[in-house]
Amino acid sequence: MARIVTLKILRAVITLLIAVSLVFFFIRLSGDPALALAPPDAPPAVVEEYRTRLGLDQPLLTQYLRYIGGMFQGDFGYSIHTGRSAQSLFFERLPATLLLGLTALAIALGLGVTLGLIAALRHNSIIDRFVMGFSVFAFAMPNFFFGLLVVLSGALFFGVFFGGSGATRSFGQLLAPAATLGLAAMGSFARFTRSSLLETLNKPFMTALAVRGVPPRRRLLRHAIPNAAIPVVTMLGLSLGGIVAGAVVTEQVFSWPGIGRLLIRSVETRDIAVLQFIVLMVALTMTVTNLLVDLVYVILDPRMRGGQNG
Repeated sequence: MARIVTLKILRAVITLLIAVSLVFFFIRLSGDPALALAPPDAPPAVVEEYRTRLGLDQPLLTQYLRYIGGMFQGDFGYSIHTGRSAQSLFFERLPATLLLGLTALAIALGLGVTLGLIAALRHNSIIDRFVMGFSVFAFAMPNFFFGLLVVLSGALFFGVFFGGSGATRSFGQLLAPAATLGLAAMGSFARFTRSSLLETLNKPFMTALAVRGVPPRRRLLRHAIPNAAIPVVTMLGLSLGGIVAGAVVTEQVFSWPGIGRLLIRSVETRDIAVLQFIVLMVALTMTVTNLLVDLVYVILDPRMRGGQNG
């Protein structure tokens, strides 16, 4: 068990290093950041001064090694516009994104799993078809388009803005972007829960439990749902990282003051240090959630607790 966890942590570190390296090289190969920062009519001497201050006058490999070395020392660089460290700007916006993302995940998980359970228990009924139709709609609807519909509907019919640009944000301002962000995940949870539970209910061990006289409720709660939960846990881990990354568009549509808007501003202004740190944190979220999902498997699957799967 310890060997498996160690290997997964090592893979996570390698994944983070690859993600940061790709962003590092793509930013610098896509154009000269000094030209984007300097005024349009700036003379070459001014552009060269920007390049020198940012360390862009050095060889690309030297810049990369310096950044990686500073990263392992906790130095992720400073914003070229505010002069503040990249991590301070990130953690300043983090609470707003966590509030939005966790609320969206709670809505998606609660409604999605509930609808999936109902659809599985009412298999081939009108309720089942309605839930599956809704899940396909939720999964296929682009969140930016749905978000625009919500904003326009609120402005035209209710005379309010469903967003969070102000200093204080009410529950109503949170609910609209959270529901928009969690819409696709909600549909996925419903479909995964339904298919996984139906597959589990049709397995031989469930028939054996029925023959032994185990009550239906006990069969469902103690045996069917825990076994059906394993694919849903995988979906939960992927959705957590996807919601953090997907918040970029939703935050922009609803003017939510989170990391997504900071990322877009960093891309527009080519704020290299901030952009690289945000990508690092998103990649860290994905790898950590995948690691936690693997550890939860050990709890849910007795075969893995017994070491039969290595």
